[in-house]
Amino acid sequence: MTIKEIFDSMAYGPAPESAAEALAWIAKHQGRFGHFIDGQFTAPGETFTTHNPATGKPLAEVTQGTSEDVARAVAAARRAQPKWAALPAFKRAQYLYALARLTQKHSRLLATLETLDNGKPIRESRDIDIPLVARHFSYHAGLAQLLPSEHPDLQPLGVCGAVIPWNFPLLMLAWKVAPALAAGNTIVLKPAEYTPLTALLFAEISREAGLPKGVLNIVTGDGTTGAALVDAPVDKIAFTGSTSVGKRIREATAGTGKALTLELGGKSPYIVFDDADLDSAIEGLVDAIWFNQGQVCCAGSRLLVQEGVAPRFYDKLKRRMDGLRVGDPLDKAIDIGAIVDPIQLKTITDLVAANPEGQHYRAPCPLPAAGSFYPPTLITGLGTASPLMQEEIFGPVLVAMTFRTPEEAVALANNTRYGLAATVWTENINLALDVAPKLKAGVVWINATNLFDAAAGFGGVRESGFGREGGWEGLMAYLKPAAKPVALKPAQPVPAPQEPQVDTLDRTAKMYIGGKQARPDSGYSQPVYGPKGKLLGHVGIGNRKDIRNAVEAAHVAKGWAKTTAYNRAQVLYFIAENLSARATEFAHRLQDLTGKPGQAEVDASIQRLFTYAAWADKYDGHAKSVPIRGIALAMNEPVGVIGALLPDECPLLGLVSVMAPAIAMGNTTVLVPGVAPLSATDFYQILDTSDVPAGVVNIVTGPAPDLAKSLAGHMDVDAVWSFSSHPLSALIEREAAGNLKRTWVNHGKARTWMGPEGEGRTFLSQATEVKTIWVPYGE
Repeated sequence: MTIKEIFDSMAYGPAPESAAEALAWIAKHQGRFGHFIDGQFTAPGETFTTHNPATGKPLAEVTQGTSEDVARAVAAARRAQPKWAALPAFKRAQYLYALARLTQKHSRLLATLETLDNGKPIRESRDIDIPLVARHFSYHAGLAQLLPSEHPDLQPLGVCGAVIPWNFPLLMLAWKVAPALAAGNTIVLKPAEYTPLTALLFAEISREAGLPKGVLNIVTGDGTTGAALVDAPVDKIAFTGSTSVGKRIREATAGTGKALTLELGGKSPYIVFDDADLDSAIEGLVDAIWFNQGQVCCAGSRLLVQEGVAPRFYDKLKRRMDGLRVGDPLDKAIDIGAIVDPIQLKTITDLVAANPEGQHYRAPCPLPAAGSFYPPTLITGLGTASPLMQEEIFGPVLVAMTFRTPEEAVALANNTRYGLAATVWTENINLALDVAPKLKAGVVWINATNLFDAAAGFGGVRESGFGREGGWEGLMAYLKPAAKPVALKPAQPVPAPQEPQVDTLDRTAKMYIGGKQARPDSGYSQPVYGPKGKLLGHVGIGNRKDIRNAVEAAHVAKGWAKTTAYNRAQVLYFIAENLSARATEFAHRLQDLTGKPGQAEVDASIQRLFTYAAWADKYDGHAKSVPIRGIALAMNEPVGVIGALLPDECPLLGLVSVMAPAIAMGNTTVLVPGVAPLSATDFYQILDTSDVPAGVVNIVTGPAPDLAKSLAGHMDVDAVWSFSSHPLSALIEREAAGNLKRTWVNHGKARTWMGPEGEGRTFLSQATEVKTIWVPYGE
């Protein structure tokens, strides 16, 4: 081809990257790899073969990890952890910075090996993945340096187990290893079965950084190895992968006390309004869905286009698809590489073939004869219930439908069980910033897509998991309070005396649901006695239907989240004023219930209401310093409907300490009082006179063990907290796996409700989700 012909056609010629050095590294190890445990590579055991997705040819033999291998790695990490945590912060920072610099020094080798192992285009490995790996280690070196001064009351969890996927093998390693080490933990990491090689190369590089033995351990293998790590005696599990596996991990870790973060699947909406720069939106869409062959958890795989521009947008998109280049991932002129494995290729192919509805357009891109390749595909004309609109395909397949109004766009975008990311394209910044907070997603990109940085938290809501990767919010998941917890003594209601003292008129407290007193569905009630045998009254015995009614009322009140923080603060002040006016009455009630003077608890409750009234409009988000011409806003949003089992030891203060931060942040609540429930049922009289909207606070009385299952298993509850003295943590975490709701449970440990431990940022953090909104600016 002549130069003139090249300029006429603008065709790309081949620009292959040499794989010689990467293949030489594999050959240096005789093509066989053991685990990396306690600073050394083990001898290879029983192995499996990894393949080059672009050719199908074998790359290396990698050891299949056993439970014994995992146990040895965990033991090595456990031995190393105290010394690693005891290092001065700046020493840990130096090691992390060295890892960042060595990643840069070996960047070409890492990028080439990543492409060989994964099948992604070398441009993406070289220009996106590896620079972000270095950025994460460098950023977390800074967090390690600042941690003692910024959070002196926190300490590392101990040994962390990490299980990562095959779509971003080295980047996912950095997302787990960097914060774990920065916080003073040691780690055992299991890379994906398909793509273990860059993790093993990184382990080798870590020795060049002088990383102490046992701080980083890598055990390779398939899902059984990952399951062994989940079951191992580690202090935290960090998992990135499919939602189905995430649910099984939630069930497996229930009640163990292990910290857990899950970054799972997605079906992210890509919303294009009619005033958008359509050409820019199409270029963004190419990056959103065909980046890494669509094998991205936050891929913009659901295209929503405003009806008036949809035909023009689809035509432009098809022309752009026609020009995409599919081929050898080591060719720097290639747009789309290989699917990671024939099994994944079959999954994509079968899912699309089983759902022929809509109009299917496959780009006429020639596909290589060998390897696992799938053409860029657009499917239009689908309905909201179509499996292809609801299920994560995890391949280069884009599904699309239209909308008419912004309200409909938001409704369609949120019509999914996932909530990882979303993209909004419009030239109207007012519209963009109105829509972004309404989207159920952990990350929202405005007029851009797939922007990532170590300073900006990434993670999802709903069945996309919980926890964040990156930023201070990500680091917090690897830390715990330094104070040593004490065991919580189980509390039981005062049993009925042989001769109860009855000196008042009969009084039966009802439930409080939707702003009204409600009789229990069961029709049963139970007496409440004081320590001296006095009959204080009766309360209803709630059941799953009462929980259902309370959750429905809480959802009806979701407009509470849209009220201003100032107005929520005023309501909390009003509650405090009304409680203060009846302080003597509540103090007497507490003394009757507990046998102890109640005035101090009432005073502490009033003060706590003032505390959260003060916090309501001061728990601010952050503007993240990200390396773009723009800004990433980390916004605190309410979790939604929070179900809470209240403490037994402080009947009034426990209620206030749980309710106040939740509603201050805009949540609605379903509260289950402890063994002395009459303070809670008295308290709804305070709520009735304090301008609290109906449904914001709901109270269901009854035995906590019976109600916990219904509350934790309810699919419309977004989070469950338990401070009950009953051993309910395992039950709640296991039941919560159904929709992966957030849980905050005490694992049988006491909390000092009268002291600083009973209030503050921890409660506010649990009552909010961090949404990162990226807003590029400039021409």
